[in-house]
Amino acid sequence: MGTKDSKLTPGATDSAETFVDRLRPLGDVTSKKMFGGYGIFESGKMFALVNSQGVIFLKAVDANRPRFEQASSPQHGKMPYFQIPDAVLADDDQLFEWSAEAIQLSKI
Repeated sequence: MGTKDSKLTPGATDSAETFVDRLRPLGDVTSKKMFGGYGIFESGKMFALVNSQGVIFLKAVDANRPRFEQASSPQHGKMPYFQIPDAVLADDDQLFEWSAEAIQLSKI
């Protein structure tokens, strides 16, 4: 077994910190090191993750999975998280919409 955080890149830390800062208007958004990357939480419920390379994924369930599939977003392994499309990451309004939906669905 490797050393804890040995695969974690500086890009992952930067991505997690920037993502959390951008989403602060949505509530109590925090991060925690896990999965070799970061789990992203709102009020204690995980709704997103940042992998060890800094790629950001949002939680997807039946209600919002089609929008990720339509955007051809890759899934994070077998976990119910899909990569946020670049166009969404570049637009605060879209990012807030997609993230708010993931937050809401993570609480069900």
